[in-house]
Amino acid sequence: MSHIATEDSPPARFRILDLFAGPGGLDVAAHVLGHEVTGIEWDKGACATRSAAGMDTFQGDVRHYRAAFFPRAQVLTGGPPCQTFTVAGHGAGRRALDQVLEYIERLHTAVRPENEQGWREIFHTWRQISEELRRREIEAKEVRSEKRKVEEVRSAKRRAMKNRLEHLGISADSVKKIMKQLRAPQNVDSPDGEFMVLLKEFSELSDELDKLKDKLEEFGDERTGLVLQPLWWVIERSRRPGSEPYQAVVLEQVPAVMPVWKEYAKVLATLGYRTGTQLMHTEEFGVPQTRRRAVLMARLDPTASPTGLAPLPKVPETHERYRPGGSSAQSSKAGRADPLPLEDQKDPCISIKKALETARSVETEQSVKKDLPERPAFTVISNYGTGGDPEARGERDYDAPSATITGKVSRNRLVHKGTNRDLSEFDRFTPTEAGVLQTFPVEYPWRGNDVSQQIGNAVPPRLALHVLRHVLEPELGRQEVDDRMKLAVEELLTWKQPAEPVRIHRHRDLKGHQLARRHPLPLTPEVSGP
Repeated sequence: MSHIATEDSPPARFRILDLFAGPGGLDVAAHVLGHEVTGIEWDKGACATRSAAGMDTFQGDVRHYRAAFFPRAQVLTGGPPCQTFTVAGHGAGRRALDQVLEYIERLHTAVRPENEQGWREIFHTWRQISEELRRREIEAKEVRSEKRKVEEVRSAKRRAMKNRLEHLGISADSVKKIMKQLRAPQNVDSPDGEFMVLLKEFSELSDELDKLKDKLEEFGDERTGLVLQPLWWVIERSRRPGSEPYQAVVLEQVPAVMPVWKEYAKVLATLGYRTGTQLMHTEEFGVPQTRRRAVLMARLDPTASPTGLAPLPKVPETHERYRPGGSSAQSSKAGRADPLPLEDQKDPCISIKKALETARSVETEQSVKKDLPERPAFTVISNYGTGGDPEARGERDYDAPSATITGKVSRNRLVHKGTNRDLSEFDRFTPTEAGVLQTFPVEYPWRGNDVSQQIGNAVPPRLALHVLRHVLEPELGRQEVDDRMKLAVEELLTWKQPAEPVRIHRHRDLKGHQLARRHPLPLTPEVSGP
């Protein structure tokens, strides 16, 4: 795997540990920048992709590992799977967020120097939180079982209502319309008494199902514990006797997680880190896609007091923000009415058309070329609704950046631009194209089941390039940054799949691993304490 060569002194190389590593979006960016990365990932399909891409990987649950198992890791990264946190209102999402923030505050209290708590007391706080989460998971499992039973009965009632309508001789179109109205049963009117009894029972089951869903969100499920894992790993490396703190931390997730990252930042400041949080619009960093990510960045600065730490500067945008109704072709440096100084000007955001044309220009195998077909001008019709209407599908023309690439990207329709007429062929994005729109290399070797989900959940590598460079190489001057990023983007595009896949590690493979201690602690309750 090639690395970047520069005429100046090469930047420092870091050993990175990537939690919840996915198919390797951050990893491939880190490799292009010259860093060593080891990921932990539980999903079998994502691990198969990582193996084919040559990414060093431990397969398993992050909770079955500890920071102490990887003492040579210098940087911690990750994107923990998070439940939906709703910061507005008083619903289950808000309560789940409050619960996570309360756990973070308990950990923060434990590590504050003025509280004079030693490692055993800090570890005891974590064990208490872990036990509370374990009990809640057990209760949540029982609620999920009850929810499945209610769903089965509710489905049976739905089938019975449909059968009753058909028995009454109602037309197929009318039956379909009535069944759609079940989302708002007060709008359904039928003179048939038997149908109305079924509708009442169906509505009661729907209400019960909503309550069970709210209860599940309050329990927080396993993702509540997972979102706390990176913080605990940083605390363990910072406070456990004999450990050395990580030099840097980079975490990213959906915008709803920003309140969590801001509380994380307070704890990391107490531990001696300069921190920064940033809501990043991916098209402003050369990703041909409108997507927002909440990013936490931290760099160790043990020389300053927590109250005197200046925040990390934001990652500078390189491209313009996408404005609906326009296209990338309509925006240019030369076309500004009030041109900015040359050093502050940004490139136009990258369109679907431009991204796919650039990918087709890369020299690669014919088997890859066939997954990058040429098409006439097209519009992408999303699998998702828009404006709160599930029937109103979002649309994006090919000369604009893509809408957010999700796990349902394979269901998006491609139609002739300005029409609802499907293309005669190639009316869906191929996995290679979806990966390109997520800024993965053209030759990235997607493997396993549900590749679309892997791509949709991944960190866009080009976004990762900007964040990692910014956090790990703060000493570079502006021209050095521009030169380095130009080379990095080129290498990312032309990255080649290794000739042979690498072996995926299991927990037993810790002994002798490059990031591990010589004799790693066995994973048993007896030695899982301080």
